[in-house]
Amino acid sequence: MEKFFFISLFFLMLVSVYTQGVKGSIGVNYGTEADNLPPPSKVARFLLDSTVIRRVRVFDADREKLRAFAGTGIAITITIPNDQIPHLTNLTFAQEWVKDILLPHTRATNIVRILVGNEVLSTANKLLISNLVPAMLTLHDALTSESLDRDIKISTPHSLGILSNSSPPSMGKFRQGYDAYILKPLLNFLKATNSPFLINPYPFFASLDDNLDYALFRPTLGVVDENTNLTYTNLLDGQLDAVFSAIKRLGFTDIDIVIGETGWPSRGDIGQTGVDLESAAEYNRKLIQHVTSGIGTPLMPNATFETYIFALFNEDLKPGPTCERNFGLFNPNLTPVYDVGILKPVANAAKRIRHGVSDTCLLMFLVHVLDKIVLKYLGLAR
Repeated sequence: MEKFFFISLFFLMLVSVYTQGVKGSIGVNYGTEADNLPPPSKVARFLLDSTVIRRVRVFDADREKLRAFAGTGIAITITIPNDQIPHLTNLTFAQEWVKDILLPHTRATNIVRILVGNEVLSTANKLLISNLVPAMLTLHDALTSESLDRDIKISTPHSLGILSNSSPPSMGKFRQGYDAYILKPLLNFLKATNSPFLINPYPFFASLDDNLDYALFRPTLGVVDENTNLTYTNLLDGQLDAVFSAIKRLGFTDIDIVIGETGWPSRGDIGQTGVDLESAAEYNRKLIQHVTSGIGTPLMPNATFETYIFALFNEDLKPGPTCERNFGLFNPNLTPVYDVGILKPVANAAKRIRHGVSDTCLLMFLVHVLDKIVLKYLGLAR
């Protein structure tokens, strides 16, 4: 029986390796600026049953979405809109928000993070910027009063526009004025509460004809930072290390960096460089491999990065150029725009069976082998 136990355990490990795929640190941004998306309940069930995604960021604190993810275990990051930031500096308002919006869902829905605003410093709105850190402090007090501060962390995402310099990466620096008066108090708060710094790097928006390969993780000669003599093989690493350098310049070295948004559009306007299905699939597939590999970046070796791909869906009501409406991994009918390896093997197999190729063959073979081994050790081999 002991041999039978270990054989069974070995088989389960094989099946586990076969059925897992990418998960853990990879999430998606679930935006809803569209008029053709499925209801949140269907989205939550799809993510749970058909993908390996176990982290989702939503751009609001909508009750229907929070109810939809109840019981799934998926880690949810919710967002408080920018216009609510001044109100959150009032403790009574923050406490009522926690009781009305958060508490009804904390038992069933795995809410792990609240983002106060989105790219607030890039708005240039003095009222929002000056109230950002006070709002985060007050919200934290409200969470503490309900004993939620250990389970739910508070942060705020930034665009790369907060940097005054990003090249070379070792010379990354925050914009003057924001650095000492906003970002240093913010970093103090993040360190004290063990919360991450969120940045939204988009190599796509910095890509041109002459650096497209560099942006898409393709083999190149790389770019050498002359200050450190370190070689960068992709644009994302350079962006992340510029942020790391800017944070370090303010005296912080132990705050985790989370990629709040990044992605690549699959469709754009005529003449846009590298905007097609193949490039989008290549970027996101290599992104997942890179941030989960443990290779890290030149200035953050061996690091992995919690990363949220933008976006879950193509959103047909988003303003701006065509590419803004085509960052999605999935169509509104839940079929993939392209494959980046986040579908569970069963879902992938079902898709491939329709094309005459079944991915279940390997699993069937393993079952057959186990059957033979078990029968042998039970003395029943045929």
